[in-house]
Amino acid sequence: MPMKHSEFVKMVQDIVKEAHELCDKHTTEKTAPVNYACIFAQSEEEYDTLLACAQELGTIVQEKASGLVFQIRPLDTVAGKLEVLKIRKPDAKRPEQGDADFTVSDYVEFKKVYLGKPGFDIIVRVGMEMMELADPAFNVLAYFSHPPLFEVLGLTHK
Repeated sequence: MPMKHSEFVKMVQDIVKEAHELCDKHTTEKTAPVNYACIFAQSEEEYDTLLACAQELGTIVQEKASGLVFQIRPLDTVAGKLEVLKIRKPDAKRPEQGDADFTVSDYVEFKKVYLGKPGFDIIVRVGMEMMELADPAFNVLAYFSHPPLFEVLGLTHK
């Protein structure tokens, strides 16, 4: 069954809201703006439905083995305007609803303070790294990337 536009937008906003609450619980980064969000599809059918909704909001800017990344019309969230959204293919290792990535003012200092604390891990990729925050009490993950994905993809704000 197709998903309504309003349901899709609310799903994205709810993921960002819960990820923001996760950050608030474990960090002092209360005002870190969102720069990216991802919905984790739990089935192929859901993946197709989510892709159709995302295509209504924007255009594909990156194709990855794990899913498609879109630049979307700015979407209001509790952590600011969201312009980058990924729809992730079903993955048994990702039972959560999704994640949001936040931009911290001083990534080097943030890493010094939080790396090694419970729930925090580091992921190193070509051209960037990110701190991951997971807490089993939440159905989302939070990330803090350096540099932010928006910059890595060379996007300009809409």
